[in-house]
Amino acid sequence: MQLRSTIRKCRRGAAVATAGMIVLILGATLAAAQASNYGDKGLPASNTQPAPSNDQPPAILNGVGIDQHLNTQLPLNLTFTDDAGRQVALGSYFGKKPAILALVYYRCPMLCSEELDGLTSALEMVRFVPGKDFNIVVVSIDPTEGTDLAAEKKRTYLKRYGHPETADGWHFLTGTQANIDALTQAVGFRYVKLKVPGSDLTQYAHASSIQIVTPQGKLAQYYMGVEYSPKDMLLGLDEASSNKIGSPVDNILTYCYHYNPASNTHDLIISRVVQLGGLVTLVLLGGFMLMMFRRDARHDHALGTGPHGAPKRVNG
Repeated sequence: MQLRSTIRKCRRGAAVATAGMIVLILGATLAAAQASNYGDKGLPASNTQPAPSNDQPPAILNGVGIDQHLNTQLPLNLTFTDDAGRQVALGSYFGKKPAILALVYYRCPMLCSEELDGLTSALEMVRFVPGKDFNIVVVSIDPTEGTDLAAEKKRTYLKRYGHPETADGWHFLTGTQANIDALTQAVGFRYVKLKVPGSDLTQYAHASSIQIVTPQGKLAQYYMGVEYSPKDMLLGLDEASSNKIGSPVDNILTYCYHYNPASNTHDLIISRVVQLGGLVTLVLLGGFMLMMFRRDARHDHALGTGPHGAPKRVNG
């Protein structure tokens, strides 16, 4: 009986110690996420009025979105610069095979990389081969980005994909503002330029999606977000190769930035995700500990012992 009591005490002690460590780690994580909106001295990034109490999207994001222009013809006569520095017509990637089109910008601090990571991960499980069965066309929406950045991105994702022999199927392009505007308007890709406070840099508030395009250059399917189903992608490419047009999908948007006009800062959505995830984990941890303690209490009751392994007193 004494051995059982000792085991139960050890179990409780281990559970409490583990819970304490997790709480400390989560506390540090939440503090780090909160600190991402503050400057080096612990002050808000701007000395203007505090952020609004609600979490409604600011008016500036009204100009951000994805309008699904299915069966719309892309302007194939547009000219861009490829990752080797050559001037190429958009139409040179069409005619015989479908394509996956991604509109990003290469200096994007978060979402664009997640989008291209998701695309690459999905393609690893698709039997179609880039360059042979379809093309991948990535176009920067930032006219200040050049060939070096495009080439660097191509090397990164071609290496991640793990098949260097498919290099001819990956195309990373840059272009002029006029040609970027013509392409984004045809796709229905709406974004907003944002000036970084205290800097000459420009960032972009935008949503994330990739598009499947037929060999004729018509928009056949949209996939939203940053994670893509290999099965859906395979089906979309297969149908697009026969010039079939898909159906609209739920327009659930993933934004790159949450712009805070009150503090004049651009807050990463990921910080809110970390905070929410930490709170959910704390709730689940509390429920787990309560379940363990109640189970031990029921076990003690069944053995006729008290909470510390001592025999229960029976009145009378």
